[in-house]
Amino acid sequence: MTGQFVRVSVSIPLALAEEARAAAIELAPGGFEESEMGETLFLRLYVDESAVDAIRVAFADVDVTPVEPGWEDAWRAFHRPARAGGLWIGPPWEQPDPGERAVVIDPGRAFGTGAHPTTRLCVELLATTERGSLLDVGCGSGVLSIAAARLGFDPIRAVDNDPIAVETTIANAAVNGVVLEATVLDGESDELPRADVAVANVLLRPVEKILARLDARFVITSGYLTGDVPASPGWRHLERVELDGWAADRFERSG
Repeated sequence: MTGQFVRVSVSIPLALAEEARAAAIELAPGGFEESEMGETLFLRLYVDESAVDAIRVAFADVDVTPVEPGWEDAWRAFHRPARAGGLWIGPPWEQPDPGERAVVIDPGRAFGTGAHPTTRLCVELLATTERGSLLDVGCGSGVLSIAAARLGFDPIRAVDNDPIAVETTIANAAVNGVVLEATVLDGESDELPRADVAVANVLLRPVEKILARLDARFVITSGYLTGDVPASPGWRHLERVELDGWAADRFERSG
């Protein structure tokens, strides 16, 4: 360790987002920010400068700048609360208004706190979906599972192919006093548990693979842009909502 922190900015095609996030988690355990524009994902990794060479190996397009004093507060300011489906969703250093139903999500190793448009769209659709058991495929930080619990879904099963995501979901559920089951499972290849309602906020191609394998009455999908339409044989499209260039859809099992 040199003691000098730097911000390493990288850009990646959105189609490679999952691989890029996985690499960033390993390379920047202190935290990173992410944003998206069009078909590009932008990551900002906060690391000791001794870690820059490894990042250059993992990512081709790298820009390194010194971190200004107070970067920790700036990182926290990046994670802002949001409201969706009658819920307040935000990090532990922010506070909901009195009486608001809250979903408190620590971004931890950069899974996010729920402010992304796709998360908010999924929560909005969950709020108007018939209650029952819920399966969260690709749970990440667990924000959708915890929001579903606040909205009255039960029981809840959360699955992700990343063990760190499962650990984060379990920890966030405990902080929120939510009871759920979270396990490591690949939604594209492993057998998926049956549920009344499923939610999959992942990329377009994984959504299509998950739709082909789900055993559920309703499913809410997101993680893609408004110009994208998931292939959904066997499902009847019920509704689409959009926000800031992103889309989410609700389907019902045909027949």
